[in-house]
Amino acid sequence: MPRANRLSIPGQIWHITHRCHRREFLLRFARDRRRWRHWLFQARKCFGLCMLNYVATSNHVHLLAKDQGRGEIAKSMQLIAGRTGQEYNRRKQRRGAFWEDRYHATCVDRDDYLARCMVYIDLNMVRAGAVSHPGLWEVSGFREIQQPSKRYRIIDLDGLQQLLEIDGLERLQQTLAGWVDDAPHRGELERDPIWSESVAVGNREFLEACRNTAGALRHREVDGEDGHCSLRELAPPYSVNSGRKIEHLSGENRRFLGNIR
Repeated sequence: MPRANRLSIPGQIWHITHRCHRREFLLRFARDRRRWRHWLFQARKCFGLCMLNYVATSNHVHLLAKDQGRGEIAKSMQLIAGRTGQEYNRRKQRRGAFWEDRYHATCVDRDDYLARCMVYIDLNMVRAGAVSHPGLWEVSGFREIQQPSKRYRIIDLDGLQQLLEIDGLERLQQTLAGWVDDAPHRGELERDPIWSESVAVGNREFLEACRNTAGALRHREVDGEDGHCSLRELAPPYSVNSGRKIEHLSGENRRFLGNIR
């Protein structure tokens, strides 16, 4: 299997996906997802990780973070993945890898692309059929933004408002809720592989800049039309639809619905 893309371009926004080993449902219980979120909080506190959105599913996770050029994303992912796996294996008396070898990172343009990526992450468990609305899934950035707590906050609300050019928490909450509610009318409930299989997503000027900034990308091709362009991965390393079906409530996944809250 090809090793997943791990680039770093300071100042850019990254959509990060990391799946459990062999697509197993190792995060199927709520307490394990909460422990993953605990270590996400610790990464924010220890390394200054600028988190914009996240969700933990039963067998993979999504994060949206801004690279501030201090190596904080790689350090954070190492901490989160390592501690989550160690705790799980110790409790279950299990040996072996908890995660696939590498996480995959997709560089995301701002403006409309950032908004669309936010909604794509928010709707993950709705697409899976686990909940009817993202606000019903506990370990998610959408839930945190709509119901912010004073302690253990992960999302950088001020940074997110600045990037989306939205003033005030209440307006941010209303805007994000509106985007989610409108998504079915825009045909955004289907899985779109550009968000988890591309090297970068954005307009052509942005993609050319990414390719020129990171020398490893110079031979990658820009694919798609304006409004839906991406810099392609040579061999897509992350696909929640490949092999065993994991995103639909059939078989094993359905048996764990009683444990999601």
